[in-house]
Amino acid sequence: MDCFASLAMTAGALDCLAEPVIGARWPHAPPRLARPAVVNQGMTPPKNASIEIKALAKDLRAGGRAALARAITLIESRRADHQAAARDLVQALLPDTGKAIRVGITGSPGVGKSTTIDVLGMFLIERGHKVAVLAVDPSSVRTGGSILGDKTRMARLSASDSAYIRPSPASGTLGGVAAKTREAMLLCEAAGFDVVLVETVGIGQSETAVCDMTDFFLALMLPGAGDELQGIKKGLVELADMIAVNKADGDNIKRANLAASEYRGALHILNPRSEHWHPPVETYSALTGVGIDTLWQKILDHRTAMNASGEFAARRRQQQVKWMWSMLEQRMMARLRADPAIRTKVKKIETEVADGRITPALAAEQIAEMLR
Repeated sequence: MDCFASLAMTAGALDCLAEPVIGARWPHAPPRLARPAVVNQGMTPPKNASIEIKALAKDLRAGGRAALARAITLIESRRADHQAAARDLVQALLPDTGKAIRVGITGSPGVGKSTTIDVLGMFLIERGHKVAVLAVDPSSVRTGGSILGDKTRMARLSASDSAYIRPSPASGTLGGVAAKTREAMLLCEAAGFDVVLVETVGIGQSETAVCDMTDFFLALMLPGAGDELQGIKKGLVELADMIAVNKADGDNIKRANLAASEYRGALHILNPRSEHWHPPVETYSALTGVGIDTLWQKILDHRTAMNASGEFAARRRQQQVKWMWSMLEQRMMARLRADPAIRTKVKKIETEVADGRITPALAAEQIAEMLR
């Protein structure tokens, strides 16, 4: 008992008594059991969060991959304190952003988006670029996480030290673009990546969101999939800065060229996104790599044309403003969900609308009044 009396005077006494010591079960010390969480109001508060943000920003600017991963995890968190820290971090890194070439890539499932990014990314790395890929996966209904695992289909790129791939769940957002993709893009730029590729889900939803955060919007198409003009969604093509027909290899070359010709004809009857750039239609093969250099050259040509006309800077500024309004809408919706009193009232209003007792317009006005 003398031993235990001595131990009782130490902070670990309760841990020793938590389980009986049987024989020589623990040769050195018994294992510590998890204690119930207790908030000590008198304890010393944690160190200044601003200091931690400064350290994280410094590591990220130095190109630390672990720091970049932690930073993106921070901005994707839904905790209020994490969101506040993320805002401070992005603000601190803002002067180090904006220098990368931002490319959005979309296309129907099976068109070869991930394979194309793998080949294009390696092509760029061989020429001295650092490539970041933000691959937005569909979300699992059960867990909310990514389900496609795009990173596994970018085998060579994921093994390169000059590339960073971050799969993110779409989380139900329009166009399959993760809500925090914009912030993640800025973090990648601050970490020294000069090319950022954003891969969208491409399941037929509006792709406007990806255009509002990238400089170049690439739409991938398949040859020989029936009527080629059926594959053109008018809204998508009006947003695209280039259409690229994949799988132009082997016996498929003729069909790919035919599809490209039909797409070119269709583009002539549509108004281009910019008066300074007419979207080209190219063929390539993600399997063999043929045509990848042409795709990249078109992206560079587009940047040159936009810079010369002043439209590049104007588009970036418009994107920033749209981003602000998008964030405001998210904040308002988050407030509706977070406040228990408001949530109860909104549920009651929903019931009244469903029962036909009030109109949706009146219901929306009542909910808007709650936010004032």
